[in-house]
Amino acid sequence: MDIFDKLANSKFRSKFKLKDKEKLYIEEKGIETIKSHAKDFISKRIAPAEIANDGKQTPMKGHPVFIAQHATATCCRGCIEKWHHFKKGVQLTESQQEYLVNIIMEWIKRQ
Repeated sequence: MDIFDKLANSKFRSKFKLKDKEKLYIEEKGIETIKSHAKDFISKRIAPAEIANDGKQTPMKGHPVFIAQHATATCCRGCIEKWHHFKKGVQLTESQQEYLVNIIMEWIKRQ
């Protein structure tokens, strides 16, 4: 069972869907711009070892990447530790950040 199968079995995670507004935003900006946003959000809001507002740093709406982060459990270090097994309190490596961005982007593409 891959991560997407596990996420689909979560009542909370599976309720997240992109609405027409977010899909239009992706279409207007282009997928590479969205990926750039995902990289930026992960590197600044998720990757640091210590995050003062961990668990609250990712809004529930407002950007397709935010919605994707909640859907893929890449929204905070607690969820990442539970679902993706990357320890809290440790700076994420470049490859871990790339993995998270790839999960986010795959979820967006599947929408």
